[in-house]
Amino acid sequence: MGRPATGQVVTRETQRGRVFALRFPAYGSRQYVTLGTAAEGWNRPKAEDELANVLADVRRGIWTPSAPPVGEAPPDPTFHEFASEWFEQNRHGWGDRTQENYLWQLRSHLLPFFGRHQLSAITVAEVDRYRAAKLGKGKLNPGQINKTLVRLGQVLDVAVERELIARNPLRINPRNRKLKVPKRRPVYLDSAEQIVAVLDAASELDGRKTARTQGRRGFMATLVFAGLRITEACQLQRRDVDVANGRITVRDSKTAAGVREVDLLPVLRDELATHLATHKTDDPYGFVFPTARGTARNKDNARARVIKPVIARANELALERTGRPLPDHVTAHKLRHTFASLMLAHDPDPTNAMTQMGHTDPAFTIRVYTHLMRRSPEERARLTALIEGVVWAPIGTSEGETERHLDPREMSESPHPA
Repeated sequence: MGRPATGQVVTRETQRGRVFALRFPAYGSRQYVTLGTAAEGWNRPKAEDELANVLADVRRGIWTPSAPPVGEAPPDPTFHEFASEWFEQNRHGWGDRTQENYLWQLRSHLLPFFGRHQLSAITVAEVDRYRAAKLGKGKLNPGQINKTLVRLGQVLDVAVERELIARNPLRINPRNRKLKVPKRRPVYLDSAEQIVAVLDAASELDGRKTARTQGRRGFMATLVFAGLRITEACQLQRRDVDVANGRITVRDSKTAAGVREVDLLPVLRDELATHLATHKTDDPYGFVFPTARGTARNKDNARARVIKPVIARANELALERTGRPLPDHVTAHKLRHTFASLMLAHDPDPTNAMTQMGHTDPAFTIRVYTHLMRRSPEERARLTALIEGVVWAPIGTSEGETERHLDPREMSESPHPA
């Protein structure tokens, strides 16, 4: 026995006011029945009751479709009406950031252009005109424009499902609808010297007498050597860090794959052991990297008080020591890229790196691996040594002085190549 037919109440704004109608399947086809206007006494509860009655008649086989009034056209709402309804019906299934992002795309870009268009008027030519207009204004880059086109296509897919339009213009030669976006090389710290500069900068800022923020070194080390997202690091609790068994548990993440256990690299095990011994607490639910008041940091606080000042000082140290600055635009997310390169230097299996990062798509991991393999064997060896808690001497030293084991706090005293 098949599932019972379901339908929906449809509202649209007309010159007569708000009109209520029903849309439902019956006898092998989609049916649309206009009930009446709000002025005629119709409202949503009354329309829902009528829908239930009609569906019951359909199941009994006694419902008879009536001929539509002469001159009445099928519903063709404006994009503003339909997109607003689409957003309200789906918003509770999205996270706060997703809601904000979709709302910004609709209000700032799609509605100003398509808002007064009836759905049937959104053609391939209109989509291309929108794309050209956005590109001409120069306020959005091609990637951002493409994201608004994805949202437009998502809304129009629902319109096709509801048989309001025959086809979605975004699905006609979709590659021609979007702008070409140049692929960017992943940004990450690709040398042991750069990573050491970051850790040293964090230690220096922590050690200043005027410092109101503490624990920068542990926080930065966790981003670099565990690949946590910034929010994951901010929410990390004491119970989540098992130094003895060498793992971090990420209990909550923006993706299902992000809920994971991360193996502690030797260098991070030492860093976190030192951090936890310095910032003692008996509360297993206490935060590993709290604010001065003991509360959890949020991403904005962590960026402003930890990451930006540390990267600025690390850039100065890198220039002083090697004559080469850090890559441009180093952010918390780029430090995840750094972790990917470290994992691949430590273990060339992309699957393991992908699992540790909480990814499901190996494409990014493979791109990082390809770039890493272009580095010299000496550079890769120095990254591996850093992971193992060993700092390599500059190339050209005698074989007997090639490496030595260091406590994480001694790394600032390690030699640096010219």
